[in-house]
Amino acid sequence: MVVKYLPRILDDDLEKCLTMIGAILIVGPKWCGKTTTAEQHANSVLKLQDKDNYKSNMMWADIEPSRLLKGDKPRLIDEWQVAPVLWDSVRTSVDESEDYGLYILTGSTVVDEDSIMHSGTGRIHRMLMRPMSLYESGESNGQISIMDLFNNPDININECESDLTIDDLIFAACRGGWPDSLNQKTREGKLFVAYNYLENICNTDVSAVDGVKRDPDRVRLLLRSLARNNSTLAKDQTIIDDMNANFMDISRPTYYSYVDALKRLFVIEDNRGWSPNIKSKSAIRSGNKKVFIDPSIAVAALNANPESMINDLNTFGFIFENLCIRDLSIYTNSHGGKVSYYHDKSGLEIDCVVHLRDGRYALIECKLGNDGIEEGSQNLLKINGLIEKNDKLDNPTFLAVLTGGKYAYTRPDGVKVFPIGCLR
Repeated sequence: MVVKYLPRILDDDLEKCLTMIGAILIVGPKWCGKTTTAEQHANSVLKLQDKDNYKSNMMWADIEPSRLLKGDKPRLIDEWQVAPVLWDSVRTSVDESEDYGLYILTGSTVVDEDSIMHSGTGRIHRMLMRPMSLYESGESNGQISIMDLFNNPDININECESDLTIDDLIFAACRGGWPDSLNQKTREGKLFVAYNYLENICNTDVSAVDGVKRDPDRVRLLLRSLARNNSTLAKDQTIIDDMNANFMDISRPTYYSYVDALKRLFVIEDNRGWSPNIKSKSAIRSGNKKVFIDPSIAVAALNANPESMINDLNTFGFIFENLCIRDLSIYTNSHGGKVSYYHDKSGLEIDCVVHLRDGRYALIECKLGNDGIEEGSQNLLKINGLIEKNDKLDNPTFLAVLTGGKYAYTRPDGVKVFPIGCLR
């Protein structure tokens, strides 16, 4: 079966970077499409985990690693972390050739830096690839560009409409942004990919990442607890207590070991708190929220499905926020986009603070239904009022409520409301 390649937003960034630096490292979770995307830009390919050539590849990596670098450039080295010595070989090759666009490396785990001699700074540029956004999977119509809003906050969005129903949105979040899920012919097959991913993580990958044997059942329990507390400020002890209700011997060091392994596999990541210097009467909470790289992992960890999510929209509201964080991160990535949150002890919070490399930022609330738009807008205006009183802090470029609804519009108070099904 010939599968059509669906372009990724990372394609343009990758092509541009290949003209500016010797090597590119693409990291991200397994199955998110790193290899397929890299192959679109490579003129030769080395797959280190190819079973037919694995032994000989490892032999050359040990004896003469530079031999594995021979081939038309750019040369793709897939899953390079299988032979960490190649990192230093690539760096040396880049130094000697003084040319750009020589190598593309892909990897699904964060490598222990003790296994490499040099950081690669200035020679190897790191790019994070996430699973597909709704625009990349063809479900968002892309009528509203997040970067257009940054560049022209007064742009008219009032005629934009999403094509997604709430059922469509729930299914997309449960299925996730895994490219293989789009190749499946049946609804069951599309949903199965995320569950299969979860099982691989629990049974194999979480132990293989650093050679430390970990109990698959405890990994499942940890992921389920994280999913129940997805996009919340639940403390580590809350998660540990939740796990100890089933396993009485989960110590803090063991817990942190499991969490670290999941981060190294790009299963979960930290969403950091934003601590602006504003005159708030309440202390600002700056701890990290743990969110999933893709909302479908949380759904699978909860052993949920679209039908159960439809019947529990409160839980799906947190899944929706995770979906928004994923897509906002993808759409702003080429501009150094980072997503954080704001929360103070009075309960005032903003779901997403989107920062760009050039210092601009936007405040965005994520509200699944229309009922939350007013509350979200008022939160945004309160924070904006505090910011305006501070001469040393730039005002946000725009305020917005990102919804699961149908229509986009600008409120009289200036807050923009738009559906995630229109965003790109």
